[in-house]
Amino acid sequence: MNTEKLSNKLRVTEIFLSLQGESTLVGLPTVFIRLTGCPLRCQYCDTSYAFQGGEWMKLDEILNQVDEFNVRHITVTGGEPLAQKDCVTLLTALCDKDFIVSLETSGSMDISDVDRRVIKVMDIKTPASGESNKNDFGNLSHLLPHDQVKFVICDRQDYEWACDILEKYNIAEICEVLFSPTTGQLSASHLADWIVEDRLAVRFQLQLHKILWGDQPGR
Repeated sequence: MNTEKLSNKLRVTEIFLSLQGESTLVGLPTVFIRLTGCPLRCQYCDTSYAFQGGEWMKLDEILNQVDEFNVRHITVTGGEPLAQKDCVTLLTALCDKDFIVSLETSGSMDISDVDRRVIKVMDIKTPASGESNKNDFGNLSHLLPHDQVKFVICDRQDYEWACDILEKYNIAEICEVLFSPTTGQLSASHLADWIVEDRLAVRFQLQLHKILWGDQPGR
């Protein structure tokens, strides 16, 4: 299909209402717009069903569907949403409708064109993810105080690597930092203990949606 003819169209895997499971907005009723496609293949990915397929939707169709849920918080996620060029158009359109908008992005795509009103929740991929070579640390210069950087930690080596990156780039001085244990690979209590022992200036988090509903898609 010729994507040049799809101006203001995006390929969407699903749009659904749930509770925000991560970030500083955790627990809030949120509409999730999950865009299709991702250039990364992290070994712990739990949304591989969004790598392909999906449905092409016009921008107005997406906005109208979001309106029907009647909630203020919207999260655009993936896959990797910024892999679709019209994602930035969608983000701005949502902000213009006075939604509180967050973007979940892998940290491998340029975020410089993302609307400043959007809360960017940006991953930094650790070595155990298998995709740490894709990190674009230049994105750190485009983060704002309301943004967040997330590390998904798989083991002790990941933790120590993340601590080094925090110090090297002074990330905690830029925005809030989130540390999460990888489900099934690292004990949550172990990661919590390391953070406490090191008095690390990060927010420990678990994935609330997985605690409530497991790995069900669309939750």
